[in-house]
Amino acid sequence: MMYNTSAGIVPGKINVHLVPHSHDDVGWLKTVDQYYVGSNNSIQVACVQNVLDSLIPALVADKNRKFIYVEQAFFQRWWRDQSEEVQNVVKQLVNSGQLELINGGMCMHDEAAPHYIDMIDQTTLGHRYIKEQFNVTPRIGWQIDPFGHSAVQAYLLSAEVGFDFLFFARIDYQDRAKRINEKTLEVVWRASKSLGSSAQIMTGISPKNYEPPSDNFYFEVGDTSPIVQDDMNLFDYNVPERVNDFVSAAIAQANITRTNHIMWTMGTDFKYQYAHTWFRQMDKFIHYVNQDGRVNALYSTPSMYIDAKYAANESWPLKTDDFFPYADRENAYWTGYFTSRPALKGYVRTMSAYYLAARQLEFFKGRNEVGLSTDSLADALALVQHHDAVSGTEKQHVADDYAKRLSIGYTEAEKVVAASLACLTEFSKNGCVNPITNFQQCPLLNISYCPPSEVDLSSGKSLVVVVYNPLGWKREDIIRIPVINENVTVKDSKGKVIESQLLPLLKDSMSLRNSYSTAYLEKSTNVTPSYWLAFSASVPPLGFNTYIISSAKQAASHSGMRTVYKSQIRQNDTIEVGPGNLKLLYSGKRAKLTQYINSKTLVNKLLEQSYIYYRGDDGSKDLQPSGAYIFRPNGTYPIEPEGQLSFTIFRGPLLDEVHQRINPWIYQVTRVYKGKDHAEIEFTVGPIPIDDGIGKEVVTQITSNVISNKTFYTDSSGRDFIERIRDYRKDWNLEVNQPIAGNYYPVNLGIYMKDNSSELSILVDRSVGASSIADGQLELMLHRRLVADDNRGVSEALNETVCVFDKCEGLTIIGKYYLRIDPVGEAAKWRRSFGQEIYSPFLLAFTEQDGDHWANSHLATYSAMDTTYVLPDNVALITLQELDSGKVLLRLAHLYEIEEDTDLSVMSRVELKKIFPKKKISKVTEMNLSANQERAVMEKKRLVWRVEGSSKEQPTAVRGSPVDPAKLVVELAPMEIRTFVIEFYSKR
Repeated sequence: MMYNTSAGIVPGKINVHLVPHSHDDVGWLKTVDQYYVGSNNSIQVACVQNVLDSLIPALVADKNRKFIYVEQAFFQRWWRDQSEEVQNVVKQLVNSGQLELINGGMCMHDEAAPHYIDMIDQTTLGHRYIKEQFNVTPRIGWQIDPFGHSAVQAYLLSAEVGFDFLFFARIDYQDRAKRINEKTLEVVWRASKSLGSSAQIMTGISPKNYEPPSDNFYFEVGDTSPIVQDDMNLFDYNVPERVNDFVSAAIAQANITRTNHIMWTMGTDFKYQYAHTWFRQMDKFIHYVNQDGRVNALYSTPSMYIDAKYAANESWPLKTDDFFPYADRENAYWTGYFTSRPALKGYVRTMSAYYLAARQLEFFKGRNEVGLSTDSLADALALVQHHDAVSGTEKQHVADDYAKRLSIGYTEAEKVVAASLACLTEFSKNGCVNPITNFQQCPLLNISYCPPSEVDLSSGKSLVVVVYNPLGWKREDIIRIPVINENVTVKDSKGKVIESQLLPLLKDSMSLRNSYSTAYLEKSTNVTPSYWLAFSASVPPLGFNTYIISSAKQAASHSGMRTVYKSQIRQNDTIEVGPGNLKLLYSGKRAKLTQYINSKTLVNKLLEQSYIYYRGDDGSKDLQPSGAYIFRPNGTYPIEPEGQLSFTIFRGPLLDEVHQRINPWIYQVTRVYKGKDHAEIEFTVGPIPIDDGIGKEVVTQITSNVISNKTFYTDSSGRDFIERIRDYRKDWNLEVNQPIAGNYYPVNLGIYMKDNSSELSILVDRSVGASSIADGQLELMLHRRLVADDNRGVSEALNETVCVFDKCEGLTIIGKYYLRIDPVGEAAKWRRSFGQEIYSPFLLAFTEQDGDHWANSHLATYSAMDTTYVLPDNVALITLQELDSGKVLLRLAHLYEIEEDTDLSVMSRVELKKIFPKKKISKVTEMNLSANQERAVMEKKRLVWRVEGSSKEQPTAVRGSPVDPAKLVVELAPMEIRTFVIEFYSKR
């Protein structure tokens, strides 16, 4: 029988927009490869190849059918495998609007754990590919599955990439109930206080999830929903009942939706593996429902849906801030995943920073069309931003697969970096063609393992350390590398001896180094370094400096070697630590931090730091345990030092270190540097013991006398800071059932609190969950190891282990956070500038040479920028990437919000000629954020939605003006990110 599926929109009727889709996780229970080819089906029957293979003939069979596809990581694999004939068919389907590519990133990224730079990169990869292959730009954000939604997703990754609409499904169950009641599931989301209405996005929240409206409408092979049986000759003819089911579900949804348009998401995870089964039933529904006439059903896409909504000329409620935290029911806050798999989160952050620097160096050398490139690392980083990847909510074998991909990508990028540095440092003309210098790098430096620096220098060899700075401003930082010789000197590029300091490499670090390097390399190491060598490096912007480490004729006076204080000696003293302005005071008796004093800023605050763990609920009360997603604490337990207090201090000219053994599985080093006004805390946590059958979530608490009045601030994806108030939500009256888990927020950059006189800020080296559960106190969850699964699909407890020679134990985490107290109003400078330095650390490369004559034969210092120029303090260069065509993709980001800092929350100017002094710019084209269309084109076609209650439009946010082609100066307003494709005159 032929069905009439040609229905369009009928004015005056309820229009049910049927949107066929498949939600295809790029890794979760199976790896991305297993999902694509359909292997490992004992875990989950899912094959994305089947989805796309069966979809195309189903769409060709009826020109009225529609489908949306999201995940480019899968689509691109499939596309590359197709014949030219199939590709041409697909291009026609895309051009006609039957197949709509939406969202368009490589994955549907998480919104809590990824950093905004990674979100931009993975979206750009997908968007530029779609533009290249199909000449289309996605209009719709489709973040249906992430577990809470960030402000950055709204204004940056939706409005600034040119979307007209953002659709998602998961919001807090209390928030959803109120929105259903008030018909406010569709809102204009104005998430940036700096960019205001210029970066708002129309947003739709699904009434239940991203699935069909009830259990009656699932049509995969084997699904149990009743089909539409329309053959009168068979016994179970049911057209009238099925039409009634459809109409009543439509009316129910229309009653909670503004305008007479409703959207049904027809599909869910990995559906349409045999697409015909779905389309056959929808064909019948459209045919019979429209014959019935009470409502109108049509094949649609989110673009058609929002165009209909827009045409209704309605005013919409306003939403600000974000949608964190998320609970799907009582006692089920999805705030555990903010910290789950902290090693993977740390690895992703490290690789992200490395990728940013590697792309710069790749550009300086010139990208090779055929040789090694950073592409493999780009792909791996894109995949791991997925909402079941960096989030930590995947099965263990899948987490291993993501890490393996990052490692493979890093190995390729490492070679690009080594070749680029060799090319830049060598005087000879053929340096870039056939470089001689062999640079090595140290990806395992965090476990004090660095073979290139652990060389014996007593034979007259020197160690050359090239220090690359990926930031656009000059910076100084302390470098720490493991060495085996005691008598060493450090010289700068001019041959001048600079101050250095040796610190002992202690037993705890060594045992960790040995077991973890064995786990990674599958062989034990034969060299044992005895010391950390610390020295201060000063490096120009987008450039490098060189330091030479060689054997000293006589013992150098490395005063840091002296153990000036051991806890057993004097019990009652107050001990002062810090060689510069900042002093930390400790109680000798309690071996505890007591006070923070800065002689320069005149800050003097009581300060304590301690560890606790939350006992992970096992779910015996109501089947809701703590797990990979969900944080469900069942009691708070202080972690007290055990036995003899282990407390040692090393002092030196550059830094002081306080070593504390908190208990057998927590070790901590606090560093105070001479030239820095913050404390650096390095923690080693693990293996968390679970022999008692109790899962533990380990937290550090910083307690001060700041009068914070329930209020604290956390960043959104590393960008804007959002005010949080304990036990409070701006959008609804919160019913508190989880006073700890329900006040946890994702932190990517930092968290702070303040009172009338001071601000206490903590910055982090990876994404974590954090909160202020008591006034004057901030806490960070550092690590979690649990014994139960939290019933959200993973079917695995979050219990990470590491095995060395058949001995397995719980995973140990090494990480850092940074702490500073400032006079009120003066802290943003540190949070923003130093936050950028944490994200983009120095990149170190090592090589050996005989003697120390490096500067005679090599370029010892270099900056890609004009030597007289640095970027303004409030601007970061977040992308410098050579595109295949020889053009360059450049992104500049203003780091401050409006009114965040009196000096730096102002319009800034960047001179492009001085960023590229060695090239002549022929053309600068400003693009949207994901660089798939010109910004002016995007602005022109963007839909402008009306907001309820604002009779006159909001004052427009200040934006930088267009770039004058002669002056080539880029203006950046607070929180603005501007993206350019730059072309150069060829050298000829």
